[in-house]
Amino acid sequence: MENAGRSVADVIAERFGVGSSVVVYSGVGRNGGDGMVVARHLAGRGFKVRVRLVGNSRAISDPVVRQNWLALRTMTTSVVLEECGDSTLLSRTDSDVVVDAVLGTGAKGQLRQPIRRAVEVMNESRGFKVAVDVPTGIDSDTGDVLGIAVQSGVTVTFHGPKPGLGKASGFSGEVKVVDIGIPPEATSYAGPGDVQSVKIRRPPLSNEGQYGRLLAIAGSEAFAGGSALLALAAYRTGTDLVFVAAPEQGANVVSSISPNLISLKLRGDMLGPEHLPPLREQMKRATAVAIGPGLGANKNTLSAIRRILASVSELQKPLLVDADALKAMGAIRKRVFQYATVLIPHAGEFKTIAGKEPSTDLRARAEEVKAAARRSGAVTLLKGGTDVISDGVRVKFNRTGNPGMTVGGTGDVLSGIISGLLAQGVDAFRAAVAGAFINGAAGDLAEEQLGYHLTPTDLLERIPKVMNDPMCHKAIFQKRFQ
Repeated sequence: MENAGRSVADVIAERFGVGSSVVVYSGVGRNGGDGMVVARHLAGRGFKVRVRLVGNSRAISDPVVRQNWLALRTMTTSVVLEECGDSTLLSRTDSDVVVDAVLGTGAKGQLRQPIRRAVEVMNESRGFKVAVDVPTGIDSDTGDVLGIAVQSGVTVTFHGPKPGLGKASGFSGEVKVVDIGIPPEATSYAGPGDVQSVKIRRPPLSNEGQYGRLLAIAGSEAFAGGSALLALAAYRTGTDLVFVAAPEQGANVVSSISPNLISLKLRGDMLGPEHLPPLREQMKRATAVAIGPGLGANKNTLSAIRRILASVSELQKPLLVDADALKAMGAIRKRVFQYATVLIPHAGEFKTIAGKEPSTDLRARAEEVKAAARRSGAVTLLKGGTDVISDGVRVKFNRTGNPGMTVGGTGDVLSGIISGLLAQGVDAFRAAVAGAFINGAAGDLAEEQLGYHLTPTDLLERIPKVMNDPMCHKAIFQKRFQ
């Protein structure tokens, strides 16, 4: 944050002389903290600085942001502070420079008050507009305008270009990428930020089914537990409705495991091609489909899986493929998937779909996963001591998790987390990266309390803790690398 704020101050100081007036609009989150650092550095260089906090200082929960806010409060002779927790307190204030540090990356949904009013005031104000990282009101991933957005003259963005800035050039203006000292590992490894990026904001007037409807085609009479774990994990991510479609006996077992589970009974003892028509109707209503755990390797079942995969692709539904469904595919020699799909093989299953065992060298392994993802058209997550995730272009690693997670069923929990995120509208790569981190971190929290005596249900109980506070894993992670 210190490096980010100082870098923005440098850009402003290069363009404007000492004594110029600056109004900084800061939010209560980390982007706002960046703006507070900008204000402190500019005031120290002789600029006339006013900071308008868009929100209430009591809402500042991040300790680093609060530290910067308290630092500004001590600068009584060089910085003017205003708290604007109500939109009626925001009116046009002209200055030489207007700094937008209200919202950064990860902003989704229509802007609400008082942020919306702050954007209106910034756009009305005379003065050169500088956006910190991303103009408020722009989705940093897609470039979509969230109802209204700041029209910046320059956007000073950190570490690397954000995809949305190029697509929203009318709002981002000139884009300057600055190095703020982030090591390569911070972007190559999954972390708390990946979890924050997939969290869904829920307005008070939300409706049943609004946050995902997952169809899980999984389980059989002999192997019903995996499908139940998948469904319960999807619920723990926040998915509204999860339907487990399984042969009759397996579906009855699923229903008996928990009253939370909804089972769809398929006639017969095993999944077969005859089940495609009723399943297709369910697919049409689903927002994502997961297939594989516990289905078995019967010849008819494998044939049915291949037809189901083709049907899901045709319907353009986000898809997760795991376990027996990976075996049904065999070696993938050409692009199979045209829509958002995640494959999550372990080493043996990766050999089946890629035609060779993955390397033990992490860099070579990454290139192999990348090549397999590019060939198939699906995001591929190779599970292991260090998970490797690729969409054929990008590669990320995940090192949460521990040897206690070799117990059967933890992979089904991972399937549920990722497919639950897919059902809620998260794109495939981000869902896989965040899912790997959440699953492993939940396992680490369990291991800290229970040692290597874990069951997969121990992970289920800890998924909400990781999603609500991704930094809860920090102490465990640091201890591991001491």
